[in-house]
Amino acid sequence: MSGPQESPTGTRPPIDPERLRASLDQMYEIFKQMALKADEVSLHRCPYKNMHGRCTAQFGCRNQRRTGVKGELAICAGDDKLDYRRAWET
Repeated sequence: MSGPQESPTGTRPPIDPERLRASLDQMYEIFKQMALKADEVSLHRCPYKNMHGRCTAQFGCRNQRRTGVKGELAICAGDDKLDYRRAWET
């Protein structure tokens, strides 16, 4: 998708408020769905487990399984059935 084209005089065309609002509403809906899914996953998935199932924690954990390769992240062997909500409730 390309941005607004400048006219030969170097000025941009006026912004259409209705199109702008529609675009912002669409972006809002996309990010809202992403945030809702992240909230759902955060209730049971370890926050240190990356998308490849590797542990990014900088401390020891009983669920870490070392691969034997120096510098490689440990495999997270957690079952994702933990409920982390109580850890954040104050």
